[in-house]
Amino acid sequence: MTTQSDDSYAHSTVNDTPSISVSDDTAPVSDAEQTNANDNVQTLAPNTIILADALTDKTIAWRIHNCKISKKTITQDLPLLFLYHYDSLDEAIKQTHPLTPALLAQFNTPMTAQAAAKLIGIDAALLASPWHVKIIGSLVVFSEALQLAVRLHWTNTGKETQQIYTKDEADALTNALKEWQFFGRVDILYKNNKLPLVSIDEQRTSAKSILPLDASSDYQLLPAAHALIVIAKLEADKTTLPWFENAILERLE
Repeated sequence: MTTQSDDSYAHSTVNDTPSISVSDDTAPVSDAEQTNANDNVQTLAPNTIILADALTDKTIAWRIHNCKISKKTITQDLPLLFLYHYDSLDEAIKQTHPLTPALLAQFNTPMTAQAAAKLIGIDAALLASPWHVKIIGSLVVFSEALQLAVRLHWTNTGKETQQIYTKDEADALTNALKEWQFFGRVDILYKNNKLPLVSIDEQRTSAKSILPLDASSDYQLLPAAHALIVIAKLEADKTTLPWFENAILERLE
């Protein structure tokens, strides 16, 4: 994994630039759909690069650099709602310490495992204390041939933390990363002034759904609707794009 910075990529130049053509749709369509399709075809120039499709094209030599972690929380000291503590108990313990009105009243009260054990009236060793894991990071995926770089953000959970019941911290981290996902903002750096680059908002059906992305020496923030399209496409094809997970796991080692 190369370690060159975003800025150094911004000043690099390459000449071997493949093209990505827009394929024809030969399936029967209604008059309204045909009108929208014609609008889109007229808007797209030949060899237009469609951002979401290019990012998931396995024939393009995508590379990843500057994969980093901006936030990492892994602790057993954070409070958890009492109901989660109680649900984690063995059934035998639940039978000997059934729920009472007093315990039910505490169900939505955050507390540590030690406090929950005291409330139930059991030894703290009988109550597992989960690891609270939250990791946020970013990476840049880029193609020298396309002169295109995309900065993405990833995390193990959309919640404040992910609770994982394991004995070892390392196992908790491993389990947390099994569910990593892309989220948040998407930034584009495009230096190729020979081929047009666009993002298409598939939720809209007119030519207005097409967002041209001009060549620039600086990163451009992708509008939220288009960022969601890119993230959804990456998530759908993630298992066939191993370079993302490989870079993340390597960074965490």
